[in-house]
Amino acid sequence: MTKKRKEPEQRKPPIKPVKCIQLELFSDFVSNDKDTISNTVEFWESIPKYFFTPYQVEKLRTEKGHADPYEWSYTFNSIPCAVEIQPALIKQRDGGYKAFFPGVTEELVEEALKKILTDQQYGIHDPEQPETWVKFSLRMVAKELRDRGRTRSLDQIKHAIKVMSGCILTFYKDGKEIWQGSILQDLLTSDREEYLKDSNSLHAARLPLFISHAINQLEYRQFNYDRLMRCNDQLTRWIYKKLIHRYVNANHNNDYHFSYSSLERDSGLLQQGRATDNRKKVIKALKELASRDVLKEYVVEERKEGQKIIDIIYTVRPSFNFVREQKAANSRARDGLVKAGKKGTKPRQITLEQTP
Repeated sequence: MTKKRKEPEQRKPPIKPVKCIQLELFSDFVSNDKDTISNTVEFWESIPKYFFTPYQVEKLRTEKGHADPYEWSYTFNSIPCAVEIQPALIKQRDGGYKAFFPGVTEELVEEALKKILTDQQYGIHDPEQPETWVKFSLRMVAKELRDRGRTRSLDQIKHAIKVMSGCILTFYKDGKEIWQGSILQDLLTSDREEYLKDSNSLHAARLPLFISHAINQLEYRQFNYDRLMRCNDQLTRWIYKKLIHRYVNANHNNDYHFSYSSLERDSGLLQQGRATDNRKKVIKALKELASRDVLKEYVVEERKEGQKIIDIIYTVRPSFNFVREQKAANSRARDGLVKAGKKGTKPRQITLEQTP
């Protein structure tokens, strides 16, 4: 069991909103339908944290309902990384505590909160600290999920927020601890009783430092958030995000390829037990991406040694709409750099070694 660190003193958002070009640019999209667009931060979202299924969590729990932290190794830009996830211990009706790891609902709630963040009346970003806060109510999150076809009850959302603020992620690079924190940090409510009773009351939570740095350095990318939320399978959403960040030059004259081994290693979502079932899961995800108008076509090439499949290469070609959206994202990124320069802000590139 990893020794639990002493909780730091809870921070509070700035009393007055901080007007800054960074948050303005984060909220400024190149699209005719800005309601369907949001931002994705590759480095933060490359950390596998939402792959737990109810069955898997139940297996990790002890008889008392507790669970040890779970560690997953993966790579980012060919750099060996790992994340240790300490579950949230949430009090139950019988007075005992039960361990919960983040899963599908937490993933969707985070996407909804990041969309709410793009509305400047609900976002606070201090570029000097740097730190980023999002203000929200349970009903705001519920409406956002319902509008995207991912309806959750207020109790489910409340539980997800507890898990997101209670679980602790520890991120490692080359075996060295780089960062530790929760998905939602410093969750603030005006009154706990009010929070539990009034789903319209506004609350605030500080987002991870990776997101704050991305906003400062313009290291985020616009994407079709509505399409992402309507994807039914987690692996579909994971591959879609990967294509958004890596297939930036998508056009009808080039393709993009990735391997089964990289999906298995980096996503955490191919744990069906049998390799055959996992391979079927990838095909199901690719079919959904085609049905969601992300892909025009895909080709599957098995690499074998004798009769044994040692890897699979998936080659994809984009749909017309995906090409159009990627070009809009590229244009928005260029415009952002120009606007930041005119305001005297010069984003600098931050390497993984420099990331807190």
